[in-house]
Amino acid sequence: MTKTQYYTATSADGFIADEANSLDWLFEVERTGPDRFAEFFAGVGAMCMGATTYEWVLGHDRLLEQPQKWQDYYGDTPCWVFTHRELPAIPGANLTFVSGDVGPVHVAMVEAAQEANVWLVGGGELVGAFADHGLLDEIIIGVTPVFLGGGAPLLPRRLLSSQVRLTRMVQDGQIAELTYDLRREPPH
Repeated sequence: MTKTQYYTATSADGFIADEANSLDWLFEVERTGPDRFAEFFAGVGAMCMGATTYEWVLGHDRLLEQPQKWQDYYGDTPCWVFTHRELPAIPGANLTFVSGDVGPVHVAMVEAAQEANVWLVGGGELVGAFADHGLLDEIIIGVTPVFLGGGAPLLPRRLLSSQVRLTRMVQDGQIAELTYDLRREPPH
């Protein structure tokens, strides 16, 4: 059965990007175990991200000049990008630019995933919209020993322990990976 998963890294004080929307701080963190992302991504059949995340990846990895990097990272996995403005497409990437309600897009992503999982890359506000609609099944967070003091919040929503259950903890070097299952709630 397809799960909709938010898989991300966060600073210890709850930010997924710094105040400049950068993730550079993340690449300094020591990892010692197997490639946890590769293990996770092997189960992904569709993914989506917000415009800010897309623009950061686009610029950081220079994907317009080196589009093969996208293929190396994600293959032909279909990706939906939520945006309210026109963004450049990465040549050869399976991208769909969308805006508005996450519900119909979620239906399309689940169908495209063909029983594999749907990865909500980020940002936190976009993932929050999925949670608001009862469309988030699992949160997998790599908590890093970094304190940013501000930036993009992990998930700017109120989710209480009655809605979230810790199911797994794994240490990977300096990262504590926590997995939470969510009880799906109908939309309000």
